[in-house]
Amino acid sequence: MKRLEGRKILLGVSGSIAAYKAAFFVRLLRKEGADVQVIMTPSATQFVSPLTFSVLSKRKTLFEYVSEDGAEWNNHVELGLWADLMIIAPASAHTISGMASGRAGNLLLASYLSARCPVMIAPAMDLDMYRHDATQSNLRILKKRGHLLLEAEHGELASGLIGEGRLAEPENLLEAVLTFFNPELPLRGKKAIVTAGPTIEAIDPVRYISNFSSGKMGFELAKALKEQGAEVVLIKGPTALEAPAGPDEIIEVRTAVEMYEAARKAFADADIFIGAAAVADFRPKKVEKKKIKKDGSPAVIELEENPDIIASLARQKKAGQWIIGFALESHNGTENAKEKIRKKGLDIIVLNSLEDKGAGFQSDSNKITIIDKENNLTKFELKPKREVAADIVQYLIKYIHA
Repeated sequence: MKRLEGRKILLGVSGSIAAYKAAFFVRLLRKEGADVQVIMTPSATQFVSPLTFSVLSKRKTLFEYVSEDGAEWNNHVELGLWADLMIIAPASAHTISGMASGRAGNLLLASYLSARCPVMIAPAMDLDMYRHDATQSNLRILKKRGHLLLEAEHGELASGLIGEGRLAEPENLLEAVLTFFNPELPLRGKKAIVTAGPTIEAIDPVRYISNFSSGKMGFELAKALKEQGAEVVLIKGPTALEAPAGPDEIIEVRTAVEMYEAARKAFADADIFIGAAAVADFRPKKVEKKKIKKDGSPAVIELEENPDIIASLARQKKAGQWIIGFALESHNGTENAKEKIRKKGLDIIVLNSLEDKGAGFQSDSNKITIIDKENNLTKFELKPKREVAADIVQYLIKYIHA
């Protein structure tokens, strides 16, 4: 069943360059089964055509009290009574001001004043506008009324400034809606750390040691944990993939030592650690400051061991913390994975084999076996990595609550 099946959502779009994100948001809401009615302010129609929202929502987009031919009246009272949730995204400084002061200057504001359902606000504006005392005061007024505020995100703004003011990404808006309708998600209140991708170990200024990890599995795990209510910190090595939307914090690292330090710090107050990264076991003992030139003699690179991140965290693990590791094996997979659980002190290990076609590095699918420290073994068929991540998280939820 779709997670928002039967839910009626009134989406208010105000005048902001971020209005284009609302179109993607409508797609996500519809994909989850929600019935979406879009109301735009007149200024919002200058950024995105009402037709765009009509096509995506499968409903006529409303932006005026009376139709142009005068034959139809858009009843703001009925709209306010219809919805299970009203979301203003993007909410401009002007619209936020109108909401706080109770003005009914357009159909969106009139519908807001008529809404008996909960209201969610996602601001979008430039940095100084967002930080201005007037805007912050208006937001405090709306929060005091019990409205849900989705904080503006940090990043590059339309003006070129860097800071708070960006509309939350559509995926993050969707997560907020899912959380609103599903407050009893099983990982609510849990903090989860996920490592993803490879690490790289420099040999000289132009060469390094690494592996073929794409980061796809770790990224999907971060999203799956978020969908179940967890606060998620993603620690990622260098990948060609764009970082996923959803995690509460993304920490970018390059080397195994950097990943170790970030993981150790984040794990101190975490409940769950999933080590999906392919961490380099060794690094060059000496990093040359200049590019190594061929001189006819054999090149020798002396290596030293990197920290064992997951074993180190397991040694400092407290009651109420769970650690999940991965094992990529070419032979004797089950035996090696069980030994790894015991040796490293893990709660659960996810085994994937290089022998399985369509699984492992770079692929969009995976075939896994999950083994826990009680030696319970569960095999899964080859699946897309998104589904594999959901299987791992569901297993973890059952294990935690067993």
